[in-house]
Amino acid sequence: MCYSSYMKSALCIPLNASPEQQARLQALQAAFAKVCNALAPTVQQTRIWNRVALHHLTYHSLRQRFPELGSQMVCNAIYSVSRTSRLLFQNPQSEFNLSRLGDKPLPLLRFSDTCPVYFDRHTLSVKAGQLSMYTLDGRIRFALALTPEDEASFNQKKLLEVVLSRRPDGLFQLAFLFSEKQDEEMPEQTVTDGAQVPEYVMVEEAA
Repeated sequence: MCYSSYMKSALCIPLNASPEQQARLQALQAAFAKVCNALAPTVQQTRIWNRVALHHLTYHSLRQRFPELGSQMVCNAIYSVSRTSRLLFQNPQSEFNLSRLGDKPLPLLRFSDTCPVYFDRHTLSVKAGQLSMYTLDGRIRFALALTPEDEASFNQKKLLEVVLSRRPDGLFQLAFLFSEKQDEEMPEQTVTDGAQVPEYVMVEEAA
């Protein structure tokens, strides 16, 4: 998962994971998807997907249901559902845009076990070419072969997003999205090009 809209500011790094590390990343991905799927019915029923509002509405109940995932990863799952909902329900090009749905019930989003996992500065860090990232069984570490330009991005630019995804060949990669501006945030209205349903999401239309 790399970003065509932000290619000048995006860095994708494949992870040379051992079989044991690969299994831990897959377990994290599956647990992350469970939280997203537990949250999706709330979006369908309330039509609330603003990240802050959704956090206030669901965070405490999700923490109780999924204590193994940790507080910050629950926050990141809320972000993931908010982000995907914005793409499908707000993007003017989406067939599920609210203007097209009208008074019809929202469809239900179902996230596959291969859905991307979002990280932040609390759950992932890069220092001196060493990557440390959260898993359900403690942190795992990788050595990163960064170019001087890559190092400069980490040191000089604002990191907007970090996404773990599984490639078609089964290997994991991390995508880092940077901004030249320290005060820039991820766009709220359109978070990716086009409006196609992500391959890791199934949309169940209401009967």
